[in-house]
Amino acid sequence: MEISEELECLFSASITEQDGSYVIDVPERELQLGDLQQGETYRVALVSSPTQSKSEETEQAETESRRESEPPEPPVEKGETREVEIEDIGEQGDGITRVERGYVVIVPDTKESERVTIEITDVRQNVAFADVVERLSYYE
Repeated sequence: MEISEELECLFSASITEQDGSYVIDVPERELQLGDLQQGETYRVALVSSPTQSKSEETEQAETESRRESEPPEPPVEKGETREVEIEDIGEQGDGITRVERGYVVIVPDTKESERVTIEITDVRQNVAFADVVERLSYYE
């Protein structure tokens, strides 16, 4: 199956009937991570799941429940390099950029709107830190 580059999030859900309509519940974590915005309109693709036995369904439900309570892994790794644009300046004067799922990367010695190549130096559950490797022209 081919997956579109425009994919914002992916999760499993059941369809329920409610007042003559069918409803798919979007997990709250998808909104908290910044992938989706409440009130916006999105296209939804439904992919059938293979028939499962009751024990497989129970095991899948338990796994999903554990996943919902555990925060997702950071989308960056120590030593990784990326080209980013500094979106904002934090209270300490450091540049701030966001990558997948709105994950924050703090980059010292940068200015707002500056384009830079960074190397991730420290990764934490909710934030990463990076150093500037190269300053890029706005037109590159």
